[in-house]
Amino acid sequence: MDRVLSLITIFLVLVFSGKRSEGYSRNDFPKDFAFGSATSAYQWEGAAYEDGRKPSIWDTFAHSLGENNGDTACDGYHKYKEDVQLMVETGLNAFRFSISWSRLIPNGRGPINPKGLQFYKNFIHELVTHGIEPHVTLFHYDLPQSLEDEYGGWISRRIIKDFTAYADVCFREFGNKVKFWNTVNEANIFTIGGYNDGLTAPGRCSNNCLSGNSSTEPYIVAHNVLLAHASASRLYKKKYKDMQGGSVGFSIFGIGFSPSTNSKDDEISVQRARDFYFGWMLRPLIFGDYPDSMKQTVGSRLPVFTEEESQLVKGSADFVGLIHYLTSTVTNTKPKFSGFPDFNTDVGYDVAPWAMEGVLEYIKQSYGNPPLQLKDTPRIEFLDAYIGAILKAVRNGSDTRGYFVWSFMDLYELLTGYDASFGMYYVNFSDPQLKRSPKLSAQWYSAFLKGNNSTLQGIAKLQTNLSSSSSF
Repeated sequence: MDRVLSLITIFLVLVFSGKRSEGYSRNDFPKDFAFGSATSAYQWEGAAYEDGRKPSIWDTFAHSLGENNGDTACDGYHKYKEDVQLMVETGLNAFRFSISWSRLIPNGRGPINPKGLQFYKNFIHELVTHGIEPHVTLFHYDLPQSLEDEYGGWISRRIIKDFTAYADVCFREFGNKVKFWNTVNEANIFTIGGYNDGLTAPGRCSNNCLSGNSSTEPYIVAHNVLLAHASASRLYKKKYKDMQGGSVGFSIFGIGFSPSTNSKDDEISVQRARDFYFGWMLRPLIFGDYPDSMKQTVGSRLPVFTEEESQLVKGSADFVGLIHYLTSTVTNTKPKFSGFPDFNTDVGYDVAPWAMEGVLEYIKQSYGNPPLQLKDTPRIEFLDAYIGAILKAVRNGSDTRGYFVWSFMDLYELLTGYDASFGMYYVNFSDPQLKRSPKLSAQWYSAFLKGNNSTLQGIAKLQTNLSSSSSF
């Protein structure tokens, strides 16, 4: 529980910690730059037991905690048209969401659920009809529980075949309108949270979990995630790309790292932290293998790519989705072993607060400047500072092509349930109708998207005009 609270504290503090940028406007960005927002299936849809949907590992994990869950969430399953209208009013030109595998193919493989299929077709049609580009994530922490029960889910290499078959259905059924696919959301954090710390689904770890092995499972799962992504990407390129013209990407959680001192040890620790959080996923995607520092530290616990697998993974991501919530300085520390190594002891550093511009520069310099799309937390000061930092990075040559605010509305959050309020739109979860109301951040983002300059005076004016909801 202490680890959960420490993470929550970091998220909430850093929402307001950004340095203000100089004034800028939407017109300072390329015309085709995507400005959107995001949700995910389990956090937004609700309707957990309707129209043929079956449980995912996130359902099971949330219910095991005995607190709140995503059974109803924002009821986006029934209110998607209303929500698309809010997107239009905000001025979004893109929207990122995920498909619930267990709604589309309830047993993980086999028959397609016709009602689930129709829901996603209707939602995508609604977005496209209103000029909003759909950016679709295939997996967002919510593996069908049936596959977890059958063979352990992501721990088993059997997941590669099932994930590829699921992706095939999505490409075939939705690819005529969807041109941007993200295979796995926050692959590094899903792996660490679910299989090292036990804080997210499926809740496996060595300490205080019913089952799991933090020493090996994070690395096994990450390996299978990369291979599943690469398999789905190869399928798309062979079967659909010429006809549909889309792109397949991969998203990671990005933390900015900076040495806390000028010491050589801290500088080495920064590179090690970057290798473990970025390079763990990015280096295989760009170069076909894990960073040398990981090989040396993790040793035989780190899976090895065969030559065929290396070639499959290398170059399999057309773009990288970077989710950035927090930044940190790094201090070199000696691993504190508790009888076994895990991901945290392998990394070996302490963290405290750093910046988005540095993250983008690191990826540009180290990994060949792959196309990036960014997603981020709300709140007007943070949005203003981060969008300004992104503009500076773009002007400095970063191939960043989009920015997606997390989240479009308050929803069921990964670590905090309904206690955190990260959305640009407030949702009254006590109201049976789950009424949505714009926060100041929604008003600011909308004004920015419609051409207004980002200035302190403009923020003050919005605050005055939106006094009824400025406290959210």
